[in-house]
Amino acid sequence: MTRFVVDAGAALRLARTDTRVPAAHELLAPTLLRSQALSAMHEAAHRGELSPAVARDQLARLNRLKIRLLGDAVLRQVAWRIADDLGWESTYAAEYVALTRLQADYLVTLDEDLARAVEGVVPTAPFEALLDSTA
Repeated sequence: MTRFVVDAGAALRLARTDTRVPAAHELLAPTLLRSQALSAMHEAAHRGELSPAVARDQLARLNRLKIRLLGDAVLRQVAWRIADDLGWESTYAAEYVALTRLQADYLVTLDEDLARAVEGVVPTAPFEALLDSTA
C-alpha cells in the first residue's frame, strides 16, 4: 500500500474530476484540509469562477473521498519545526510536509513552489501517481 498526503489543491482536483483512486493507495491529510478547501471554493465562487452550486458540489464530492484526516499534537509540533527549518512564517503547508514525514510515502501537491521548497525534505509525487495502482 502506498500512502499519499494530498494537499487541498490535489484533493479538490480529485473531487472535481471524480477521479477514482486505486484501493492500493491510502490518502491522508491534516485536518486543516477541510477549511482550506472550503475557503478555496468560497473564494472561487466569490470571484465568479464557479457558481456557488458548483463550488458546494465539489465540496460535497471532496467530503465523500476516502481521506484520513489527522491533526494530533505530534503533527503540530513537527509542523512547527519544519516551518522554522524552512523559514516559513505560516505552518499551513508545513502540516502537509510533517504528515508526509511522519506517516506517508509521498506528498502530492499541485503547488509547484511548495514541491520545489520541500525537495530533499520529503518525497513528492505527481498527481498522476494517485491514479497508478502500481505506485
